[in-house]
Amino acid sequence: MDKTFRAFDPGQDLLLPPSLDEWLPGDHLARFIADLVDEHLDLSRIHAAYTNRKGGPPFDPPLMVRILLYGYTTGVRSSRKIEAACVDVVAFRWLAAGTVPDFRSVARFRKRHLSALGHLFVQALALCQAAGMVSLGRVALDGTKLRANASRRKAMSYARMSEREKILAQEVSDLLGQAEDLDAAEDAAFGKDRRGDELPQELARRESRLVTLREAKAALEQQARDRAEDRARATAAAKDEDDDVTAQRVADAVGKAVPRPKAQRNFTDPESRIMKTSDGSFHQCYNGQAVVDADHQVIVATGVTDCAADVGALIPMVEQAVENTGQAPAQVLADAGYTSEDNLTQAEQVTAETGTEFFIAPGRTTHGDPVPVAPRGRIPKNATPKQKMARKLKTKKGHQVYARRKVIVEPVFGQMGTLQNGQHLLLRGLEQARSEWSLLAACHNLRKLHRHLGIDGLAGLAIS
Repeated sequence: MDKTFRAFDPGQDLLLPPSLDEWLPGDHLARFIADLVDEHLDLSRIHAAYTNRKGGPPFDPPLMVRILLYGYTTGVRSSRKIEAACVDVVAFRWLAAGTVPDFRSVARFRKRHLSALGHLFVQALALCQAAGMVSLGRVALDGTKLRANASRRKAMSYARMSEREKILAQEVSDLLGQAEDLDAAEDAAFGKDRRGDELPQELARRESRLVTLREAKAALEQQARDRAEDRARATAAAKDEDDDVTAQRVADAVGKAVPRPKAQRNFTDPESRIMKTSDGSFHQCYNGQAVVDADHQVIVATGVTDCAADVGALIPMVEQAVENTGQAPAQVLADAGYTSEDNLTQAEQVTAETGTEFFIAPGRTTHGDPVPVAPRGRIPKNATPKQKMARKLKTKKGHQVYARRKVIVEPVFGQMGTLQNGQHLLLRGLEQARSEWSLLAACHNLRKLHRHLGIDGLAGLAIS
């Protein structure tokens, strides 16, 4: 007996025009993004940038924000992939209403409005607060290495630059000599009327490389002078020296400043740095920071630095969390990368002012460190901030609280890396890295908001 199959006719005509709206489930993330952009997000900063009436009409900002937010939420971030998705993927076609912006338009829109798109992080956070997803009873701070859009093979140390500069300068000189000999021979053969301003390709390539090399070398030298000036001013301030002595100290320090031989600069993205990543390898990276609320793993503050160490980000990130949310967190958890005497001293001041309690791993004890304070009994009056923090984390409460750090913040980086490809940046430069990281964090929060509320939950929310 023959098996009967359901009818299948690829050539069947449709009696009525197909509706994309019927192809998308009612609780789909794309519908949530569309409702968010159309009804809740303030796009006035983007609209304000369009002041020139000349030229062809640009794509509507809500359309572009729709597909960019959905792309950054689902990991489709390349402008070319977004263009292809507007043809191949139902959700993108629905968001774009059948329009297909070309990849150049997508890339230009993102670059032009990246700062405004990064500002959407604050609006997304406000919606999460309005939904009751953020209590700030306990937050965790951590950093993650964000791979820059640059290869470590395009970086060179100062010592290597000095060597290559001499080699390239000699090669350029030799090629110029060869060009003069060639010109003389051609003048003898063809006469002096021949136009001789064509630059040999090999010479042009070496000259451009020499210019780039000298610019990178000069930038490293300027960085060394800036650091020397900062250190000299700090020393003068600590010794309470007058202006004349300070100026002389700064001048001496700047005059003697030279870059370290191993100081490196990348030619593709000069503001990125070579950093050690979690897999033990070294890559061109930025250091992305995030403060995460414990309730629903909502990010309440973000930051990006070009320094591999986390230690300088503790107080600025806590202050940004207060600024973004309007209230101070009750508890702040951070690992040993944020431990320093200065940080712990400032943390005590913040605790006295706002009541925020810090739980920071003191790190390993080194030779010369004071003996740790016992977790019981009175705290000695001469105990250092590091000793006090070590004692706090040895108590039962301190141990229980700090144990929650890794389950609050580390899964967020894993989710962003897996679902959004958020460990790799597409745009170059520190400011653009900060804006892109903020946009990724905003999309992470929107995904959490969608899971918490669903498509119908946005109706009652308002950004205060």
